[in-house]
Parts: sequence; structure tokens; C-alpha cells
Amino acid sequence: MKSGMTFGAISLMALALVACGKTDLSTLDASEAAPDRPELSGSSEKIKVVGSSTVSPFATTVAERFGATSGFPTPIVETTGTGGGFKAFCQGVGPDQPSISDASRPIKDSEAELCASNGVTEITPVEIGYDGIVIANSKEGPDFDVTKTQLYLALAQDVPNEAGEFEPNPYKSWHDVDANLPDEPIMVFGPPPTSGTRDAFVELGMEHGAETIPAMAALKTSDPKAFADRAHTIRTDGAWIDFGENDTAIIQSLVKTPTAMGVLGFSYLEQNADRVKGAHLSGVPATFEMINSGQYGLSRVMLFYVKDQNLTLVPGLIDYVEAFTSENAFGPDGYLVEKGLIPLSDEDRSAQRVIVEGLKAKLN
Repeated sequence: MKSGMTFGAISLMALALVACGKTDLSTLDASEAAPDRPELSGSSEKIKVVGSSTVSPFATTVAERFGATSGFPTPIVETTGTGGGFKAFCQGVGPDQPSISDASRPIKDSEAELCASNGVTEITPVEIGYDGIVIANSKEGPDFDVTKTQLYLALAQDVPNEAGEFEPNPYKSWHDVDANLPDEPIMVFGPPPTSGTRDAFVELGMEHGAETIPAMAALKTSDPKAFADRAHTIRTDGAWIDFGENDTAIIQSLVKTPTAMGVLGFSYLEQNADRVKGAHLSGVPATFEMINSGQYGLSRVMLFYVKDQNLTLVPGLIDYVEAFTSENAFGPDGYLVEKGLIPLSDEDRSAQRVIVEGLKAKLN
């Protein structure tokens, strides 16, 4: 790639980012730089990214490298949670509005309707990789090996008793749920209702666990909506503590409270492996290999949504999307893998690049 930027200019930008505690850009060199572009000023000309706390570390890493090498301003990445991201993303079209919404789940019908009502009628999802949802605790705490059934019984608002009748969750400790679990109080730090991580946790974890309980299985057959409501409703008596859209805060609290558990994305576990450890899920460890192979039962696809109508309104938007979906970024040997990204298959990555080429064609 031709470069109109000097090596010294790139080095200065890299040093500035490192000094601010940002991503290590020491691996960059002048050959990665794009040609000089007109200097832009003002936040309205910057790419704005909102959404998932799980996708945010990857989006931020791409943004920092993009700002250091492309000639465009570094995109603004704001962590709002998947639900909060869609709410902001769907407010309208234009350079002052978010152009990308990071997500750890697909957009809901109600969110798509909000977009349409505000004139955001063209949006395109782009998958970037997989993430595991882990149940973690301090390395100083006990080892856990839990099942989805046990997660449902420990965290649901109401559970069926021996007669099959629902009652407020009576379990106070993990040992109450199952005699093989540690005799520690049920205290779980987790994401709030706006979080895609929480949505995925209740759908992939608690709901699947609920299906193994006879009374819940019968309810699913007779009244699927009532089943979903009961399977997805987390208790509010203090056993589950909403921790906002900040997995780093959960990590810090787990270190201070060794008997507590936390629900967070795999990337945060991997980046803090010196301080916290992941519980096994039905005997399967929460590792890169187990998530990548599909054997770990709490994994989901991560993606971002592009506001197509902003492609011609926000300088560098398509370039950022291309950078995110380059082999150098989201490929099996890409720099995002170092951040905990579980890469898509070769076929799926190729499919995402076809989608991006379709977005690029809209500029012609």
C-alpha cells in the first residue's frame, strides 16, 4: 500500500496512544499507513460506534489502529450495552448519529421498528466472530463445575417445588442447589437487562436448563410465552447483582469478593487470567479451544450493524468496516484473536467480506 505519511508521524501517533493506556501499536510500521487525506476536525466528522460491552474491546482495538494508519480520525467507541446501542443507533441518519452498533445478539423486531420510525431504513449486519459467556470467580475462590440446570435453579426468580408449583427461589447457597457444589452463598455479579450478554446468558443457559425440569418442560408445551417469562426472569433478592455495562468492574469486584461469581464475556476472562478463573460447564472448561470447537455450551456470535445511509455521509466509514473484516484483524492469525476473539470459519469470513463489498458498492 502506498504511504503518504512519514514513519515519524506514525510513531508519534502510536506513542500517544500507548501513553494513554490504549492498545499496543508497536507492531505497526509505515507500510500499513494509508495515503494522506484532508485533515478533519470536529466530532461530527468522526465515525461513531455504540453498543455491546463484549464487542467494544475489539471495536476499540480496530479503531485505534485505524486512526493510527488510515489518515482518518480515530472512531469514537462508546460502550452502552447492546440494547442501549440500538436505541442510540436508531435515532436517525447523519454524521452526528452513530454509524455502527456493536451487538452480541441480533437486533430485535422492536428495535428495527424504532430504526424505521426514525428514517433508519437501511442497516446491514456483519459478523466478526464468536465469544463465550463464562461464569467466573476469583482465583482465590473455590472451583466450580455447574450445569445449565443448576444455573436456572440458582438464579431464576421463581422455581417449581416438588409438587410442580412455582414459588420464590428458596436457594441461598450453591450447595442448596446441588450437594456437589461448593457451600458458598449464591452471589452473582452480572450485566443489566440492556446487555446482549445477559440476553444470551438467559437464552442459552437458564432457558436450556429450565427445559430439563419436568414442570418447566410441561409449561413450555402448554404455554411457551409463560415458559420463556419464567425461564428468563432473574431473581431480585440480592443473589444477582446488576453491574452495569462494565465487565472490568465485575472482574475487580470478583477479586475483592472471592466467594462471588460473575457473568462476563470470554475475552475478559482471558485478559484477566492472572486474577480470575472460569467455571467448567458440565465438565467442559471455558477455553478458546472448547468455544471454537462448539463443545462449550454458552457461546454466541458477535456482530456489528452498519447504518448504510451514513456510508456517504461519514468519511472513512467503509474503510473502518473493511479494516475490521480484514484477515489481519478478524482472521485466525489476526490481532483481534490476541484480544480473545474466537474467529469465524474460513467460509463464514469470506461471506462477511462479500457483505462488506456490497456495502462498498453503494458508494459507486
